[in-house]
Amino acid sequence: MAHQLPQLSYLYNSLEPYIDSRTMEIHHSKHHNAYVTNLNNAIAGTDAENLSIEELCKNISKYPVAVRNNGGGHFNHSLFWKIMSPNGGGMPHGKLLDAIISNFGSFENFKEKFNAAATTRFGSGWAWLCVKSDKSFAVCSSPNQDNPLMDISECPGTPILGLDVWEHAYYLNYQNRRPDYISAFWNVINWAEVSRLFESAQ
Repeated sequence: MAHQLPQLSYLYNSLEPYIDSRTMEIHHSKHHNAYVTNLNNAIAGTDAENLSIEELCKNISKYPVAVRNNGGGHFNHSLFWKIMSPNGGGMPHGKLLDAIISNFGSFENFKEKFNAAATTRFGSGWAWLCVKSDKSFAVCSSPNQDNPLMDISECPGTPILGLDVWEHAYYLNYQNRRPDYISAFWNVINWAEVSRLFESAQ
């Protein structure tokens, strides 16, 4: 079955003032949609047509670069939309918060580490919080549309939080002020969804 552009659970203007409506509209309906279209074209008529996007990522080294770039773009953005919410922000609770404190010492330490990963990623890419195979956490970044799920990742794991730091994600509102965009992101994080992904990764 062909991959499809996921519908958002909120309106394009729902994340304002942190992420503006025009950026959301272009990002979802143009950029993500293009990844889906190009991915479907790249796998048309091959065995990869029958694989989930997760299975594709986990075996990405077997496929051409068009599948890596567009498959990564589809997976990454599908996660990105879910881990944001108009009612987001604040702090996580329960087991997720306990695990963050256990791994990083405090929520603030985790936040600083994540911000650093997002800020220092040169050019286009993503910052991640992922659960490693030993169930510990890792914060890292990846270039372009790569992600920790891919078998070529230098930071392998199951991503549960991701931030898009491609310029198309923030340039209309923040121009070259990536740190301001990263700071704004903490106001829209859907910790309930991140917690669900964390529980699933356990």
